[in-house]
Amino acid sequence: MDTSTLLALDSAHVWHPYGPMPGTVEPLVVESARGMRLTLADGRELIDGMSSWWAAIHGYGHPALDAALREQADKMSHVMFGGLTHEPAVRLASTLAEITPDGLEHVFLCDSGSVSVEVAIKMCLQFWRSLGRDGKRKLLTWRGGYHGDTFHPMSVCDPEGGMHSLWRGVLPEQLFVPAPPSGFDRPAEPEYVRTLTEAIERHAGELAAVIVEPVVQGAGGMRFHNPAYLRLLREVCDANDVLLVFDEIATGFGRSGELFAAEHAGVTPDVLCLGKALTGGYMTMAAALCTPRVADGISRGELPVLA
Repeated sequence: MDTSTLLALDSAHVWHPYGPMPGTVEPLVVESARGMRLTLADGRELIDGMSSWWAAIHGYGHPALDAALREQADKMSHVMFGGLTHEPAVRLASTLAEITPDGLEHVFLCDSGSVSVEVAIKMCLQFWRSLGRDGKRKLLTWRGGYHGDTFHPMSVCDPEGGMHSLWRGVLPEQLFVPAPPSGFDRPAEPEYVRTLTEAIERHAGELAAVIVEPVVQGAGGMRFHNPAYLRLLREVCDANDVLLVFDEIATGFGRSGELFAAEHAGVTPDVLCLGKALTGGYMTMAAALCTPRVADGISRGELPVLA
């Protein structure tokens, strides 16, 4: 297909994310990708500094990943997980349980980072409902955060400004506190510690969980914070019977200097969201991991399955 025809069809039919329909900016046409470089239809080469929205952690066309993809496709491309299982999924889940922070033993596989956050929220809400504490329905998070663009994840994205303000009054109303002061090595500020602690204590009776991006708020401006705030969250959540969720969809698998950003603080969340680098950008897949406490709580409910 020649480039002009391709662009005309793109304009007529392809609705690009975060853009109008039809688009107002002509997209670059990519013909191939290798390593960190994209080759365009006009022959130019570009460095993909975005790593395909942080997913292509090993680059494009990695020989080992290409070979694994072909080998698996020759055996089985896909089979439903209802009542069935298979070795690649079992090996992946057991490996994730082994390499993630201690205590995250149960893995729910899903199809995108946003869905991973959806699953995490459902886990937390269903956990409390199963224990007869249905009033714990709210989530608390930091301003400036980003957790995805499906329904419930949008509710824990900052509603002030940006595209999510469109959904004010439609989405569930969650609780927001200021993001931590910027600076990985900046000492924890006592005033902010009090603000965060008091917010959780004040709303503990209605809080199902706190959800944050640990160490760095990615889409919110690459804002790094002291890992001490993560330890504080763990302590305050434990003291007030609130679950803690870490969204490591962007930071997982070495992006922050540790394999997982939670390791900078030495804490384990109750639920961990993974995606993006999980597949190196080769396919869409994500995961929500939880502790035995969360899984056991859900299993005690009237409907003892993850609904």
